[in-house]
Amino acid sequence: MSDLIAYVDGGSHGSPGPSGIGVLIEKPDGEMIRIARWIGHHDNNVAEYAALLEALQRALELNATSLSVFTDSELVVKQMTGEYSCRSPRLYSLHWMCRKLARTLKFCISHIPREQNQEANRLANHAVRFRREPALDI
Repeated sequence: MSDLIAYVDGGSHGSPGPSGIGVLIEKPDGEMIRIARWIGHHDNNVAEYAALLEALQRALELNATSLSVFTDSELVVKQMTGEYSCRSPRLYSLHWMCRKLARTLKFCISHIPREQNQEANRLANHAVRFRREPALDI
């Protein structure tokens, strides 16, 4: 396995509130992995980082050498690229774990408009509505 593309989204119904993540991973052969997972009660930024972390962990499980991530969270993109520093105590450990895992891959992360991230958003909302506990490929 070499190159993966991931679309990630995290969402909360309330902030904080019931939260879920959605991850859509495209493998080189065109196969799609869809993940929808309930993560408890958090705010949107925690959910966004949790979605990124899930994509990074799954990429490593798949023995990927590179991962290109697309998200509609400007905060996550700017913190992961170093444009913003992460000073939030509730985000710091998630940010640190994501940075650590990203260094093991050829990694890039880009911001996309919400309209281009609809499938990951649908997965995250599905996880919140149906309280999906484990990572679930749907």
